[in-house]
Amino acid sequence: IGELIPPGARFPLEMAQDADGGSNSLLTYQLTNNPSFSLAMKERQGGKQQPELVLERALDREKQSSFELVLTALDGGDPVRSGTVQIRINVTDANDNPPVFSKSVYEARVAENLPAGSLVLQVRATDADAGSNGRVSYSFGSGPKGVGEIFVVDSESGEVRTAGPLDFEERTKYSFELEAADGGGLTDHCDVQIDVTDENDNAPEITILSLSSPVPEDAPVGTVVALLNVNDPDSGEYGEVTCELSGEAPLSIVASSGGSYKRPELVLAKALDREEAAFHELVLRASDGGDPALTGTARIRVTVLDVNDNAPVFSQAEYTVCVPEDVPVGSVLVTVTATDADEGLNGNVKYS
Repeated sequence: IGELIPPGARFPLEMAQDADGGSNSLLTYQLTNNPSFSLAMKERQGGKQQPELVLERALDREKQSSFELVLTALDGGDPVRSGTVQIRINVTDANDNPPVFSKSVYEARVAENLPAGSLVLQVRATDADAGSNGRVSYSFGSGPKGVGEIFVVDSESGEVRTAGPLDFEERTKYSFELEAADGGGLTDHCDVQIDVTDENDNAPEITILSLSSPVPEDAPVGTVVALLNVNDPDSGEYGEVTCELSGEAPLSIVASSGGSYKRPELVLAKALDREEAAFHELVLRASDGGDPALTGTARIRVTVLDVNDNAPVFSQAEYTVCVPEDVPVGSVLVTVTATDADEGLNGNVKYS
């Protein structure tokens, strides 16, 4: 009997046979007492009584899938003789139960460096029906585009796995819907929320916003030579950077306000001297707070601009020359030499 058969339905039962005649023949039927079923008699041709099983109330296979009844036939003799037959009623399933997820919301936290194919979480839905009506399959429901490129769901097990790379800097949270459907088309839905946690997978990047080069050699100490930007897209301590200079340059790195090195400045730490060094090359190294730390570097070359800060210097402080008194006019008596450490026009020497 199908579990959706309405109460009042009748099911004919086999008639009992009694070889006696008259009052000793079959007279009445009795059925085991059961609230779901009753016994009714239907008049047949020739005055015979056909027993019928009557459904008294709705069945629910998920509560009780079978019934055991005994039908007894009694004759009218003295003593009364009887015969019995067992009636086994199997309640057949109808797709009257939808799948039900064990939770309405499933949550998970995963690292952004999780390899493709890794298990993120597993959803589970149950269906009280039997057979194909109770067989549940899983699929994506509504959600933002592109989720199927990042995650996959196993239609049979409900396992949600990564299909592609995750990137915390690109997206920190995914929210989508999963659907459970049974073989009869009934469905249930649940929400999935996946938080992506940050990993130290980005090295600091140094950008030179401005660079004053060449720098006059008479520039005062504290002059800003370069403005820099140091960016690390990671979060928390993974994105906190520190900077240091390498090289013997008369320059120092100064943190921005609050002690951060996000926008540091390169300033003169001591006076320049072009005659000592015409340019300075240094390496700026930025390190983040990871363990191990990731680093980024930038090479900076600062040229020193000459200033006329050196006077010409004769090769000798005094030249003594002895010449005969009859030396012809126009004769070279002596050649003096002076040099100037400056360059260009500042180093061109004239004599008078």
